[in-house]
Amino acid sequence: MLPPAAAFLPEITFQTSRASGPGGQNVNKVESRVELRWHLQASQVLTDEQKQLILEKLAGQLTTEGYLLVVAQDDRSQLRNKEIALARFHELLQKSLRRPRPRRATRPSAGAVRKRLESKKIQSDKKANRRRLE
Repeated sequence: MLPPAAAFLPEITFQTSRASGPGGQNVNKVESRVELRWHLQASQVLTDEQKQLILEKLAGQLTTEGYLLVVAQDDRSQLRNKEIALARFHELLQKSLRRPRPRRATRPSAGAVRKRLESKKIQSDKKANRRRLE
């Protein structure tokens, strides 16, 4: 079970910069883009097993130093972008810790097999009728 997003706050650093996109004249002056940085291995909130699972699932999204970066520049407000980044971060961790249900093997029904074989026979006959008769 993943702790709430607030438990990660001491481990997270936020960095702001000027965002592209909406904002009018404001976009040139205000740093509304928020970049959330979190170091996976240094985390005290997660167990080693959880860290390993996240490392496997999010390997492509981690930097070479082991940081997970989440960027938000959707809103004109820096505070709102910070909230969005935190929500995305928590959702990303939840998804990476979710284990997929094991697949149960099933067999096609007798009707489905019969229908498939009949359609193959029709297709075969159709192509056989196209051949030249000698």
